[in-house]
Amino acid sequence: MARPAINVAVKAARAAGNIILRYLSRVEHLAVEEKARHDYVSEVDRLAEAEIIRELRRAYPNHAVLGEESGLTGKSSKVWIIDPLDGTHNYLRGFPHFSVSIGFRDHGDLIYGVVYDPLRDEIFTASKGDGAFLNDRRIRVAKRENLQGALLGTGFPFRQREHLNAQLDMTRALLGEAEDIRRTGSAALDLAYVAAGRLDGFFEIGLNPWDMAAGVLLVREAAGHTCDFAGRNGMPDSGNIIAGNHFVAAAMAKVISAHSPPALLKA
Repeated sequence: MARPAINVAVKAARAAGNIILRYLSRVEHLAVEEKARHDYVSEVDRLAEAEIIRELRRAYPNHAVLGEESGLTGKSSKVWIIDPLDGTHNYLRGFPHFSVSIGFRDHGDLIYGVVYDPLRDEIFTASKGDGAFLNDRRIRVAKRENLQGALLGTGFPFRQREHLNAQLDMTRALLGEAEDIRRTGSAALDLAYVAAGRLDGFFEIGLNPWDMAAGVLLVREAAGHTCDFAGRNGMPDSGNIIAGNHFVAAAMAKVISAHSPPALLKA
């Protein structure tokens, strides 16, 4: 049985998803702002985030919220971490791959995670110690024991283009051992896909907490592993993340660390 907080997060994610789908056929009329080079926000991002916060505050008025668009509001050790539309670039171009991500931390410990794909009506959920689920069906990471034949996911560092050459070096090295690599544009969904065994592994440079909080817990509760580029366990403060089962994550970390400049190996 899902915990009450998960039910609240699922309700909030579905409410945001309804807004996202409502505007999908008229994205060309949306107000879009460039927050930074190659980093955009639309009015749908803001509307969806406001709806998520409304639902969360209704149930937990004393919790803090860290949102991609609104920043940190409230003071509490209990923090909801939300990305209302992970994959805004895809959404604005009509590329059908984006998601809603809602994670929850208590005193720094990840407790709940929800990633929702409104187009496919797939909702990935995890609670600490309870496992990970896709539409109420338990999921687990793939059983692959090495990189041979592995299908990996990644994202290019559009916010940190100075690391592009390092990313290409890592990609080239990994393709020497893995079967193939996908770049889909939603880190939250990529991590959910690792948890569900659709991808064997995932790596990306410079993610923010809202990009990965829910996904990290999903992978962990699906018997997987996350670490930074130096192989340190957990959700990396650097945002440089590797995810997979324990064998694949370790193999990826070995390859990636060998092709990373010192700046990407810092905690």
